[in-house]
Amino acid sequence: MNTEERKARIEEYGRGFPLLEAALAKMPKEAWSFKPSAKDWSIHEIIVHMGDSESMAALRIRKLIVEPGTTLMAYEEAQWADALNYQSQSAEDSLQIIKYARQTTFRLLKTVPDGVFEQSVKHPEMNEAYTFDTWLGIYARHIPDHIEQMQRAIDAWMKR
Repeated sequence: MNTEERKARIEEYGRGFPLLEAALAKMPKEAWSFKPSAKDWSIHEIIVHMGDSESMAALRIRKLIVEPGTTLMAYEEAQWADALNYQSQSAEDSLQIIKYARQTTFRLLKTVPDGVFEQSVKHPEMNEAYTFDTWLGIYARHIPDHIEQMQRAIDAWMKR
């Protein structure tokens, strides 16, 4: 990824939370607990997952910056959702976690020195090096991808 592509991707990352807020404003609250199938998550569960995932992402990029060459913690998101009973967790609290994790990390991303782009850490679920650009590619798309997932849940809710 060149400098201009990286800057554009960082800006995309920074737009994530406002994009989420706008999408959620169009989704009826009464649909948030609907599960399209037994294996699918409800909008509520997706939001709580995103809170955990965004806080994990914030820690991962900080570890990459500060402790290159070390190993990241893996987590199995389905196990987390089940064991932590995401449906009973606060979506509003999770939205605040997402907001502030994104906000502080976005500010950080705009200040990292160029040398950080060459650093990497080990991700236990990946064979290749986990770089700044790898992280950025995943998390710039994280919120938009989940908005699409939520929209599919809304579509199923409306068809029920």
